[in-house]
Amino acid sequence: MSARTAGRALARRTAAAALLLAATAAACGIRPTDVPVDAGPGPVRSTCETESDAPLDDSGDAEETEVFLLCGSHVESVERPISLPRPETGEAGPDYRVTVARALLSALQAGPDAEETDAGFTSAVPGALQVAGPGEGDPQPTLRLSQEPKALPAVALVQIICTFANSERLDGNGRTVLLAGPGASGGGTPEPYACTPAMLSDPEFAHAPPGASA
Repeated sequence: MSARTAGRALARRTAAAALLLAATAAACGIRPTDVPVDAGPGPVRSTCETESDAPLDDSGDAEETEVFLLCGSHVESVERPISLPRPETGEAGPDYRVTVARALLSALQAGPDAEETDAGFTSAVPGALQVAGPGEGDPQPTLRLSQEPKALPAVALVQIICTFANSERLDGNGRTVLLAGPGASGGGTPEPYACTPAMLSDPEFAHAPPGASA
């Protein structure tokens, strides 16, 4: 075989291979292109870590406060400056506790700030939810929500339980908070809801029976 004949045979094989490759790509729904394709940035991993440097307000009422937000599939605490009232006397009564609870609930409803959002945090607490103090016959620490606790999404309930239970202004012991639904009648008996490591890892534990250990 001459060099010219061999060259032509090689060219035919190269062309046939190119046609086969193009046909295969077309069968897979891929259109060949000579233009580089920008696939965009890679996926961003949630760090679930913040370093809050927000300044405290000049009133002196704002303080670093622990609130609980959702990050990925679990709930974690973050600290942010929140203006909370101070009790007029040494003892925190029901009215004062309701004021603090409302401020904490508003912080959860406002959702994450810019830094928290970048770290992957979100909030599931409904914006229309309200909190009130104890009804007639309720123990003084009772906080009644405008919605039955068990009717809330599990994540939202964990956020509320752990934020309230860890608040020193609510005399929180880091473990439990006494919650009930709306009104003294039909809202159920106040029950202790515990903030446990299990529910932080898996919020569905919040829908376990009140007071159950996890």
